[in-house]
Amino acid sequence: MRKAALILLAATVSGACTQQALQTTYDKQITNIESFISAQMKADGSATLTRTGGAYRLTLNDTLDPARDSLGWNGSVTLDYALYVLTGSSVSAQNLVATSLESVADAAGWTLSDKSQFQKLTLSMQDNLLEGLKMGLYGVQPQDEAYILFTGKYGYGSREQGTIPAKSALVYHVWIDSIE
Repeated sequence: MRKAALILLAATVSGACTQQALQTTYDKQITNIESFISAQMKADGSATLTRTGGAYRLTLNDTLDPARDSLGWNGSVTLDYALYVLTGSSVSAQNLVATSLESVADAAGWTLSDKSQFQKLTLSMQDNLLEGLKMGLYGVQPQDEAYILFTGKYGYGSREQGTIPAKSALVYHVWIDSIE
């Protein structure tokens, strides 16, 4: 009986340590996200920041025009994108993992024989999107250019996804074409 109690206590302590390590990882990612945002806002004084849940959206050309439609929770959006893993407080071609733009792929030095992936993407907010992406897209307007940033908690969590390591903070650079 005493041995079982010690095993249970050890498992509880181990789980708590794992949770604390994960929270420390996500806290560091938030620091990196905030540093990225700060640098971008200094570079572009007209950029605006919106936070929805655990996602940050830094809109670079924000007109905040209430007369224009905004993407709601039941809408859909057509866009181009570049997806980066945020490993520090900046993104570069080395951190690019996916894109819908041939020019972005070329700038990153990607050589692809299949050019069919280079096309606008249409997403429904009702689709099974990453939680961070869905929160970041909420409220975008046609013709917006924005960065959507979120920690691994709102991305793939502890699952590795292709070339994206588990628990990774992600940055979507999006160019919004239209919304419905």
